[in-house]
Amino acid sequence: MTASSTRVAIVTGGGSGIGLAISRRLAAEGNAVAVFDRDGSSALRAAEGIQAEGGTAIGVTVDVTDRPVIDAGVAEVRKRLGRPTILVNNAGMSAVDRFLSITAEQWNQILAVNLTGTFYCCQAVVPHMLEEEWGRIVNISSSSAHSGQPMMTHYVASKAGVMGFTKALALELGPKGITVNTIPPGFVDTPMLRESERKGLLGKDVEHHASRTPVRRVGRPEDIAATCAFLVGDEASYITGQVIGVNGGRNT
Repeated sequence: MTASSTRVAIVTGGGSGIGLAISRRLAAEGNAVAVFDRDGSSALRAAEGIQAEGGTAIGVTVDVTDRPVIDAGVAEVRKRLGRPTILVNNAGMSAVDRFLSITAEQWNQILAVNLTGTFYCCQAVVPHMLEEEWGRIVNISSSSAHSGQPMMTHYVASKAGVMGFTKALALELGPKGITVNTIPPGFVDTPMLRESERKGLLGKDVEHHASRTPVRRVGRPEDIAATCAFLVGDEASYITGQVIGVNGGRNT
């Protein structure tokens, strides 16, 4: 991609874990990247790291449950980098609770971050894609929406919603030159996974589960980033409404 054809990408939850890997990969591919994160210091550190590697990036403090804040963040991106035409909805929240212990507040919070936040961000960015008559949306869901997961009904429901949302939006936006796909990661080595391991929520350690994965290793954030980079490129223009599993064969 030449400088004259640089595209502008927004990555939510881009300050750490999978989001950081995606931000770095998209910048390395020549895109200008706006790192959105509720933790503004993480967003700024991520952007500074990308800049140190020769890329173009800004960090923006954005809570994806707050639509006015999202709109302000997108306006800042438009002003500082240009029209955003790539959106990666990666911001997410996980929780583990027995079904009968889940409160209405917990249920609503998970859906607000994982599902409604995806809806808000798409509504805020799609008008810019329509102006360009080109756009790429990648929603990060979860392989748990394929398999289910005990004590995570609220989380699994929210991520399954992301999959359905993706398929419906892809049909609506396809004629406009905009593709919409979802990647459901499976068992990726992130701070969130290691925290679950420390709390004993995995049953056994990460290495045990990796040994039972068909490819015999734990996933890396860079695995998700590589797939995302392909889906937002020109060569993926005939792929939309798809669920692209990146899970080492744990779900097929």
